[in-house]
Amino acid sequence: QVRVVESGGGLVQPGGSLSLSCAASGSRYTVDIMAWYRQRPGNERELVAKITRGGAITYADSVLGRFRISRDNAKNLAYLQMNNLKPEDSATYVCNVQFPTYDGMPLAPGAWGQGTQVTVSS
Repeated sequence: QVRVVESGGGLVQPGGSLSLSCAASGSRYTVDIMAWYRQRPGNERELVAKITRGGAITYADSVLGRFRISRDNAKNLAYLQMNNLKPEDSATYVCNVQFPTYDGMPLAPGAWGQGTQVTVSS
């Protein structure tokens, strides 16, 4: 089963920047979608950004223009560059990976990482 590991979280001041990484390894198959979600205490997990292997990108309205998602297909890595961070961006950021389909079925189950903590505070 694929392993998903995030890194790069930490404490930053409002207006600061932080870069997160997501590494997917141990899979027989090529990863299709890589996505970043975040979860804050008392809130449901929400999609932050998503990128397909072909490069199609989706952002949440709350981060549009401030965050940038990218990936390295050869290394199964995804990145989230976060700029102009706000206190409300504080959350556990979790990476999700999904696999391509063949004959309408995924080649393998998707997987989640354990998350990395981002705290934005003065």
